[in-house]
Amino acid sequence: MLIFFQGMRNKEEMNRSTSESIKNIRYVFFLNLFFTLIEIIGGIATNSLAIVSDAIHDLGDSFSLGLAWYLEKISLKPSTARYTYGYKRYSLLAALINSLVLLAGSSYIIIIAVPRLIRPESVHSKGMFFLAVLGILVNGAAVIKLKKGKKISEKVLMLHLLEDVLGWLSVLIISVIINYKQLYILDPLLSIFISLFIIFQVIRKLKSVFSIFLQSIPPNMELDEIKGAVTSIKNICDVHDVHIWTMDGNYHVSTIHISVDNRVANDEIDILKQKVRDIFKKYDIEHLTIEVCRDGDTCEFKKVP
Repeated sequence: MLIFFQGMRNKEEMNRSTSESIKNIRYVFFLNLFFTLIEIIGGIATNSLAIVSDAIHDLGDSFSLGLAWYLEKISLKPSTARYTYGYKRYSLLAALINSLVLLAGSSYIIIIAVPRLIRPESVHSKGMFFLAVLGILVNGAAVIKLKKGKKISEKVLMLHLLEDVLGWLSVLIISVIINYKQLYILDPLLSIFISLFIIFQVIRKLKSVFSIFLQSIPPNMELDEIKGAVTSIKNICDVHDVHIWTMDGNYHVSTIHISVDNRVANDEIDILKQKVRDIFKKYDIEHLTIEVCRDGDTCEFKKVP
């Protein structure tokens, strides 16, 4: 009964985390969309490719935020006969699509920035300066909002917006330099630099997203260490067919086969299983399936790690 209520509490905590994630993303979505409209107008008015490029980037971010908001809501749906683990990976799908959108947008910015390196155009530096200040304030507020989130989709979105803050800080510095030196080539150079930085960061993030999709063991976990902890339990003779993966970066799942000493009474097996569950709880594994067999029994999975 205690295990049941503990599981219920864990489930409630995860649902609260997702609900909070949805609220955070919704807040940032409307904030980002409003500023994107201002940015498009300001970029055209100042003739700044850096600002227009960032406006395109932010428009993609708005799409990404809206998609993440929608998919996070779907991820709250309970399991069904078809989706037995529920819809938790919809949250991860949002992170994947957002990353791909960001890659496409950044690549496009580089393409349109290269010609401006050959023929730099004048920009309105004072307008750039005031837009940069506004951009730092708006995106900074969004980063602070998402920083508290624990879900991988929030982390990807926060990465987008943190890069925007750094980008606007660069625009601020460039606008001051252009105001005094008229080095207009700095505008397209900044666009290319920001885009390359974003591409590099997104590729790193995609590695972790693909790792989850391919069901690798979660970071900071060692399979041999966990197996060793289980086999150290008295009367457990062997551990095999151990699998550990994560549904969305937060909800971890595992299955394990254990062989117990033949002298262990049937009513003592539940005690051993609880000891195994306690070990897996230390690694934040919420969903564990344990199969028990007697030492010496034939098991087709014994050769599986």
